[in-house]
Amino acid sequence: MPNYTIQLTKPEHIVYGNGESRLNWKHKEFTSVVTWGCNAIYRDQTVDNLVVIDAGIQSEVVGSGYTKENNCWFAEWNPIPSEAFSVESGDVFGFKQEDLHVVGEDGGQVVIQGVDTSDERVKELQMQFPSLDKNDLELKLKKDYGMYVIYTGEHDKITPITDPVDWSAGTTAVHLACQQGAEIVYLIGFDLSSYASRINNVYKGSPHYLPPEAKGFNPVNWKNQLYLLFREYEDVQFKWAYDGKILKQSDFKGVSGLLDLPNVETITYDNIRLT
Repeated sequence: MPNYTIQLTKPEHIVYGNGESRLNWKHKEFTSVVTWGCNAIYRDQTVDNLVVIDAGIQSEVVGSGYTKENNCWFAEWNPIPSEAFSVESGDVFGFKQEDLHVVGEDGGQVVIQGVDTSDERVKELQMQFPSLDKNDLELKLKKDYGMYVIYTGEHDKITPITDPVDWSAGTTAVHLACQQGAEIVYLIGFDLSSYASRINNVYKGSPHYLPPEAKGFNPVNWKNQLYLLFREYEDVQFKWAYDGKILKQSDFKGVSGLLDLPNVETITYDNIRLT
């Protein structure tokens, strides 16, 4: 599939996370900044580059028609000729017909992804991590259960993500911004997460997202990904933005190791000056 993503050379990039503090950011259209967003942000605003990780939300984005007009980056995106696949009645690769989700216009290619976490896998992880809440673990692992058949083609402006792999949407978007030549990256809506608290996400309770009562995520992997990223791109300046009316500098003690890096600093929303 052709790479439709334009090589954007503007030095300043904004990466929008989906933490709830983003709701306090006064969004506007920028002329001098490249914008990146994650997953369902397309429901509310158009960004220069949309990064989508999971099959469920990928199917939603394609089905909405957003990919026809806007640059998108999809994880695990491996199209095959659509003529090599047909959806038949009954079970499809072990899934029931009601668990089959077919979207998109057939432009000659199709992507097939299955989300199938077995009860055995849930039990295995519960034994490995006994401190995890069983119901919450099952809720997260079985989100978007089913088989997704996403028809696509040259009319869809989708670039497969080849690096990094198995990262979160937010950290993937930051990494891609750096790959595309960013010199300064503003992180907006990158809220601090905790398994001890309820999930913090703008879109919680909506399709393809966890319900509001779900627990948050352990931030260890997320922080490790950011650390590797900040070290890899040591010539890029990262400005971790936050709402100064809600948070203080001291609230970032959980990521102090990241903020100790010379190319990383915090900045309040009110102090950002962009055009």
